[in-house]
Amino acid sequence: MSEPNGPAPSGIDIPALDDDAVLWSGAPAGRPLLVLLHGYGADEHDLAALAPRLPAEFAFAAVRAPLEPPWPTPGRSWYPIEGLESRDPVHITRAAQRLIEWIDRAAASASAVGLLGFSQGGAVALQALRLQPERFAFAVNLSGYVTPGELPGDAELAERRPPVFWGRGALDEVIPAPLVLHTTEWLPRHSDLVGRIYPGLPHAVSEQELTDIRAFLDRQLADLDADRPS
Repeated sequence: MSEPNGPAPSGIDIPALDDDAVLWSGAPAGRPLLVLLHGYGADEHDLAALAPRLPAEFAFAAVRAPLEPPWPTPGRSWYPIEGLESRDPVHITRAAQRLIEWIDRAAASASAVGLLGFSQGGAVALQALRLQPERFAFAVNLSGYVTPGELPGDAELAERRPPVFWGRGALDEVIPAPLVLHTTEWLPRHSDLVGRIYPGLPHAVSEQELTDIRAFLDRQLADLDADRPS
């Protein structure tokens, strides 16, 4: 079966996410869930450390990426970025599909689902939003990007215009400039964008960015409460 961005290259697969490799803050039953997606070379413990800084009304689930990067890189990877197939859209789409499969298994009882990802995790979060625009309430993309290419859900996403927070450092040299430019042009057309650039910040998250993320998430909670039947 072909993926939305074309057939997957032979010999490369993105395995299913490990249900036992998830850090939960509590059961999501009847609560909004925020899924935390770490970056390349990290693991589920990385973004789980942010949970005390974020609104307690959310249940949090920090998910471990499915791949092991080539030695000697530690941690995990959502999709391969080495060699000739670096950042292949097919792999990012497949990683997002695996994430959606896990959410369907583990978080069906959540009242709403939002995504927060750093770098690779941010790219996967936006790709999942594109695959199922109706499934996710919002996305937070930290130092990540939108994957080039078209997906079937893009037109619906442009109509729905879900809230997206995109923050990046002015000194971030990890994400290639063409991907940053593409994201800058794409997100305003497909989302209700809150964009922030942080002077002096490299490929990282700053205290000011955490403050801005908290404010964004507080607004999402208020909107979710307003939409809840009385």
